[in-house]
Amino acid sequence: MFLPFDPAAFSTDSSAEALKENKLLHYMQQQPQEQMAQIAQAVSPEIQQLIANNIQGLMGALPANQFHVQVSTNRENLAGLLASAMMTGYFLRNVEQRMELDVQFSALT
Repeated sequence: MFLPFDPAAFSTDSSAEALKENKLLHYMQQQPQEQMAQIAQAVSPEIQQLIANNIQGLMGALPANQFHVQVSTNRENLAGLLASAMMTGYFLRNVEQRMELDVQFSALT
């Protein structure tokens, strides 16, 4: 299951003043959780898998059956990872929509 981004998780950051200036974060905090969940559910399983693979690649994935991996980081780096995953998701969704349009237009010709 693909969980929606929870912008409230960033409301107590040590750099709260910088976060207040982030218009996108402010906008996302104003959205109802139901709407955010609906957006997250619109993501195809293929995109979910690509994002998971991307995050594993960024973090360095080791086989879980052979290694007990523990990752530690700070909020700023975790926020960067989240932003990267979000941008990857938006990009992949746009590519997926373009592919769907290409298929539809090629069927018309």
